[in-house]
Amino acid sequence: MSHKPGKDWNEIKSNDSWAIFKIMAEFVQGYEKMARIGPSVSVFGSARTQAHNEYYQKAVNISKMLGERGYGVITGGGPGIMEAGNKGAQEGGGQSIGLNIDLPFEQSGNQYIDQDSNLKFDYFFVRKVVFVKYSQAFVVLPGGFGTMDELFEALTLIQTKKIERKPIVFLGTAYWQGLIDWIKNTMLAEGNISEGDLDLFKVCDDEEEAVKYIDDFFKTHSLKPNF
Repeated sequence: MSHKPGKDWNEIKSNDSWAIFKIMAEFVQGYEKMARIGPSVSVFGSARTQAHNEYYQKAVNISKMLGERGYGVITGGGPGIMEAGNKGAQEGGGQSIGLNIDLPFEQSGNQYIDQDSNLKFDYFFVRKVVFVKYSQAFVVLPGGFGTMDELFEALTLIQTKKIERKPIVFLGTAYWQGLIDWIKNTMLAEGNISEGDLDLFKVCDDEEEAVKYIDDFFKTHSLKPNF
């Protein structure tokens, strides 16, 4: 059986080259819009979290506090924790930014995003670059694979010093403790991370404590885009 690439394969490769221009356009659009937005904090979490869930309200509360302190709030623009983050930002008088991704399920822009701060992406990796570039801190609430992806992207870039140190807060000890224990008892024990890497994040349950951690950090660090 022959495994040589045929005509269809060559056409796909040609289309791949043209896709670069679409990718470039997403970067340009994202950079231009976000450059006009002030210092902001990313709030990550599940799109599936319902409004009656305690973590939905925690996302509203912490985002409202951040808005009252002059931070914008960046979310993935969808429902669940993302919606709660944008809602809290507006309640606190802060900028409410949504970085929407085109998905065949789950995702649709929520009603609490500022009209001029609603960005749409086709590519996850472009969206993540924009998240990381313009976020001064990261607040992570319970979520699934997407939340983990965004969380570990930020942790890796800080650990490897590709971006400067930024506050990362895990909000919700009951949800995160199993992961934290595994990081300490397996990752660290196997020598795959360093002791100092455990200082790259804070775990707490109280929204005010989390906001204070972010505020205190910026008493000695500057607010600026990450790269």
